[in-house]
Amino acid sequence: MKDFSTASSLAAEAYNVVRQRILRGELGLGHPISRRKLAAELGMSFLPVSEALLRLEVEGLLESRPRAGTRVRIPTREDVRGHFVVREALEVQAAVLFATVATAAEKRELKKLAARVDALAVRPDRTLYTVLHHKLHRRIAECTRCPMLSDVIEKTHALASIWFSLLRQAAPTDPPRRHQELLAALSKGKPNVAADAMRDHIAVGLERTLEVLQPYFKMRKRAGETFFRSERKRQLQGFVPPSDAADVRYQNV
Repeated sequence: MKDFSTASSLAAEAYNVVRQRILRGELGLGHPISRRKLAAELGMSFLPVSEALLRLEVEGLLESRPRAGTRVRIPTREDVRGHFVVREALEVQAAVLFATVATAAEKRELKKLAARVDALAVRPDRTLYTVLHHKLHRRIAECTRCPMLSDVIEKTHALASIWFSLLRQAAPTDPPRRHQELLAALSKGKPNVAADAMRDHIAVGLERTLEVLQPYFKMRKRAGETFFRSERKRQLQGFVPPSDAADVRYQNV
């Protein structure tokens, strides 16, 4: 029993380490993940590391193939569209519940957080923006008083956080108070207004994400079934992450 608990604890540790590195953008799309190196770095055996990576694969953050290896998942257009279909369904429902049950104090809290997110949206450093953007959507869900909905939204939004780390600047057409306007609509106490505002917010997110991931769609198509076991080999073969490409311009909001 003790050994099982220890293995479970180690797997959770490995899971959290890799997940945070992905969400912070330290491990970019297509980046190879070595079980051997990760196990050595964390001072643990292959078993908990393999369990952690399998969990991340189930969540859609990683992908692997037999005898080819594991890497941070490069999405297809269908992946992205499907993600936003699910996200719209979940977050529109959260917006409706928020409009119905959120307290005045919670509305004030999230309006302040939305203002911080908008202020960070124009800065080149993506780290804090990504963290607070994720927090804003998580807190909207938490204020619905529905833990199951909140948990699913948290996991769904984590996937999008990988894509956020690639984005550099706001689109010229985006309102500078985009998140503040969203919270203003959600705070009116009118479920239909909240639903429409969140639906529009998610639609813009889909448009921006498809645009910014275009170079990665091309990279995935070019690589086909090929996985590279090391970052060096991937670069030697010309599969360089396109995060600095000229067409990676807009920030997902």
